[in-house]
Amino acid sequence: MEELIKIEVIDPAMESHTLELPTDMGLSLMECLKAGGFDIMATCGGMALCATCHVEILEGLDQLPDPQESELDMLDTLPLLLEGSRLSCQLRITEKMNGLKVRILS
Repeated sequence: MEELIKIEVIDPAMESHTLELPTDMGLSLMECLKAGGFDIMATCGGMALCATCHVEILEGLDQLPDPQESELDMLDTLPLLLEGSRLSCQLRITEKMNGLKVRILS
């Protein structure tokens, strides 16, 4: 049975949106944001090679797995690196992400 979680998304205009996302499809946060109509470039298609899916985790950072080396390398290239900076393409939707709050930066 499919389980849905809720994630709050703050868009570049600082408007809040709530997404209900399935946890059983192996989707990344980037894929869910794109499917939700948010303007995320995701130029590299989720390979952690461009950082155009950069988001800031405002709440729930401690619920996420640590970033892999490839994600850290790309984050280091950004002019605006924040404590909660992550690449949305590298975050697979899981039940632990319920209640996550993210801000789109790219």
